[in-house]
Amino acid sequence: MSRKVTAHLFHSVNGVVEAPNLFQFDSFGPEEGEAMGKSIAPVTDMVLGRTLWQEWSQYWPGNDDLFGSFINPVRKHVVSSTLSGELPWNSTLVQGDPVDYVKALRDNGAEGDISIGGGIKTIRSLFTAGVVDALTLTTHPVVTPDGARLFDETVPMTRLRLVDSQITSAGNAILTYSLRD
Repeated sequence: MSRKVTAHLFHSVNGVVEAPNLFQFDSFGPEEGEAMGKSIAPVTDMVLGRTLWQEWSQYWPGNDDLFGSFINPVRKHVVSSTLSGELPWNSTLVQGDPVDYVKALRDNGAEGDISIGGGIKTIRSLFTAGVVDALTLTTHPVVTPDGARLFDETVPMTRLRLVDSQITSAGNAILTYSLRD
């Protein structure tokens, strides 16, 4: 039986997912926290791009808040063409094609879900390749002029199927999609 592969990003109304710290915190309430907790509870493995891994590996070790309690012990798989050798912080360097690696990780018979934590290009390539079962976008009621979008002009026509939705009291839409067959 294969494991579930998920991804979650914070998203502006105009599609920006980069630097959510600039737009999310003034509209992040208890419902968003509850949804995040529910989504990470079954996760035992996280796939991260190099940049995000490097940022988080400098910040999270030693932090024991709610997210720190999750991210520090979870197994991390780092997608990078520039890192080499042994990695600290319970991390493994992804060898070979990331799509094939995540497929093998999904089908290895281990317990727990796999979360694709970012970066943007990592989530985009794995989702459009069909290895992400569920992509959740927490859309914040803000338009931001700058920042990368998950689905930009590099993504071909891609049909999605809405599999879950929730509107929060903070005004966010938590929308979960899968690829449409």
